Amino acid sequence: MAFGRLETHKPHAPMSEINVTPMVDVMLVLLVIFILTAPLMTSAIRLDLPQAEGGEAGASPQALSLVVDAQGTVYLNDKPITAEALRLRLAEAAKRNPNAELELRADESVPYGRIVETMGLAQKAGLSRIGFVAQTPSTPKR
Repeated sequence: MAFGRLETHKPHAPMSEINVTPMVDVMLVLLVIFILTAPLMTSAIRLDLPQAEGGEAGASPQALSLVVDAQGTVYLNDKPITAEALRLRLAEAAKRNPNAELELRADESVPYGRIVETMGLAQKAGLSRIGFVAQTPSTPKR
């Protein structure tokens, strides 16, 4: 140390390494976002609901058959029926046997709202066991 001179410090050298910690934090946040949103993306899959793989439906002795054709006409046990008569017949069937099953068959072209309306009639009448009948596809659709 020389007399009258102040000691000078060398300036710090620039850091030449990449700080990886922020990059890892961002990647982990993105991973969590993808893990949480992946199950929600399954609703984008196109479905053909009227066809289903499965066994043949067995005939239940206490089952009612409700059919809605392509024109929207409702049939109860293969006989055409009006909405008011259907409401009365379903209520009568529910009083006789509250565990009776309703087999609902609907044409593929029937609007979903019409099916929901028919199901609502059955539930208001007291029938809670509603089964959807679909045909097994003969050839796979692409």
